[in-house]
Amino acid sequence: MADIAGTTAGSAPEAYEAPQAPDSVPDFPMPRAARCPFDPPPALKELQEKAIQEGAPLTRVRLWDGSTPWLVTRYAEQRALLADPRVSADFTRPGYPNRAPRSEGGGGLGFILMDDPEHARLRRMVTAPFAIKRVEAMRPAVQKIVDDLIDDMLAGPNPVDLVEAFALPVPSLVICELLGVPYADHDFFQHNTKIMINRVSAPEERAAAVQELAGYLGRLVGERLADPTDDLLSGLAERVGAGELTHRQAAETAVLLLVAGHETTANMIALGTATLLEHPDQLALLRESDDPKLVAGAVEELLRYLNITHTGRSRAVTEDIEIAGQTVRAGEGLIVPNEIGNRDPEVFPDPDRLDLRRDARRHVAFGFGVHQCLGQPLARMELQVVYGTLYRRIPTLRLATGIENVPFKHDGFVYGVHELPVAW
Repeated sequence: MADIAGTTAGSAPEAYEAPQAPDSVPDFPMPRAARCPFDPPPALKELQEKAIQEGAPLTRVRLWDGSTPWLVTRYAEQRALLADPRVSADFTRPGYPNRAPRSEGGGGLGFILMDDPEHARLRRMVTAPFAIKRVEAMRPAVQKIVDDLIDDMLAGPNPVDLVEAFALPVPSLVICELLGVPYADHDFFQHNTKIMINRVSAPEERAAAVQELAGYLGRLVGERLADPTDDLLSGLAERVGAGELTHRQAAETAVLLLVAGHETTANMIALGTATLLEHPDQLALLRESDDPKLVAGAVEELLRYLNITHTGRSRAVTEDIEIAGQTVRAGEGLIVPNEIGNRDPEVFPDPDRLDLRRDARRHVAFGFGVHQCLGQPLARMELQVVYGTLYRRIPTLRLATGIENVPFKHDGFVYGVHELPVAW
C-alpha cells in the first residue's frame, strides 16, 4: 500500500528549527523527464550519484512550505532508517515532512500514521485476511475476475482505455469482496480516492473526501454490527462491539484498506503494462511463458523498476541518529524515496535496465520495517495473475497512441497513468 495517508490529517506541531538552508537546496518533489516517464526524476538520480561519490547518503531538500527535511538517497540507509524505532511515522511529531498543505479536522487513515504500540495493536486486527495462505486461497477467484474482464474487453470496443476497462476494476472487485463493500458503489469511492491522492487538490477537498469515505464505511460497519457476515468489515464491527476499537477507528481503518487496496494496484497494472509494451523483448518473456516462477520474478522486477509511491515516505526523527557519518537531530524530518533506493547500483547492477529475469526480491517498493505494506501478499498475487494472463490472452496488445501522448499522473501522490489507450 502506498504511503498516501499523510496527505489528509490535521496540522502537525512545529518542527525542530534546523540551521538556515542555502538557496541551493533543491525543491522536492522533482519533475520527471518527459521522455523517460518510467525513470526517477533526473535530479533525484543526480543526488544519489553525488551521494555515492561523496559517501554522504543524506542531503537536504526543500518542500512547498520552506521546510528542509533530509532526503535519504541510498538503499542501505533507507532500510536502516525505516527499521529504526527512533524514526516515526506519526504525522503529529515535530519535523514530520508534510508533502502538501493540511486542513484541520481532515482525519487520518488508521494505523498507517501511528507508531508502536498502538500501530501494532490496530494492525494486528486486520492482518489475518492478508496472510499468504489466505491470499493464495483467493487466487482462483481473482483469476476468474481477470478472465471475465478480458472476455468483456475482447467483446467490446477496440481500442479501449485499459485503466477503466481492466486495471481499475480488477483490484476494486477484489478489495470490495474482501472488505464486504458493494462494488456497485465503485464510482463513489474511486472519485473520492482520486481527490485524496491528487497533490493539487485543496486541503479542504482532500479532507472532505476522507470524511465522505469514512462516513460511508462507518455506516457499513454499523450494518455489520447488527448483521455480521464473512468479511473484513464484519471483523472490524466485532472489534467495535468488544470495545477494542471505536466506531471511528474502524471506519478509518476501512478507508485505508479500501483506498490502498485498489488504487495502488490499479496503477501498477496499468503502469506495468505501459512499461512492457515499451520493452517488447521483456513482454515476450511473459507472453510466451506460463512458468509461475518467471511471472513471480517479473512482478518483483516491475515493482523495483517502477515507483507507484513516487513522492517518498515521510518520517520524523525522535532522537538523534548517527548514520553513515552524518547526524540527524531529533525533531528533523526524513523523506525516503523508494524509486532511487530501488535503482541503487550497489544493490541492483545496471539498475536502469528492466530485466524480468533479475532477482529483485530485495526491493523496497513496499517499504521496510514495522510499517511495511500490510497488503503486499494480495498485491503480489493480483499482479501475478494479471501479468501472467493478460498478454498471453491478448498477444497482439499494443498502445493505441504514442507513449508521449499517454497522460501520466505527475500530479498525484500515487504515480501511474490517467488513461492507457490500447488496441489489439
